[in-house]
Amino acid sequence: MLIARALMPEPKLLLLDEPSTGLDLAAREQLLTALDQVRRENPRLASVLVTHHIEEIPASTTHAILIRRGQVLAQGPIGEVLTSVRISECFEHGIEISAHHGRWAARALASV
Repeated sequence: MLIARALMPEPKLLLLDEPSTGLDLAAREQLLTALDQVRRENPRLASVLVTHHIEEIPASTTHAILIRRGQVLAQGPIGEVLTSVRISECFEHGIEISAHHGRWAARALASV
């Protein structure tokens, strides 16, 4: 796995740009489990994960940044950033956000 190779030189920062692109549902869940394990085993390792899908955010994620059109829309503790209001503003569409056991889900609301 490329993540294991990236960890070999013991970096201080791990950058992940849409790491689950092209993965099926089972493989995505395996990746997210592996990322949570990496964080548990390397508590001093900082990581940045870029995604357009909040379902792909590992449960161990503590902070988030929302960026829209190159501007920071919100940043801070994940529970304060990932709200229905802020996500709806970011995507310019009504979206309902829910969380369960540290994992996030989004549901697009019908257009009026």
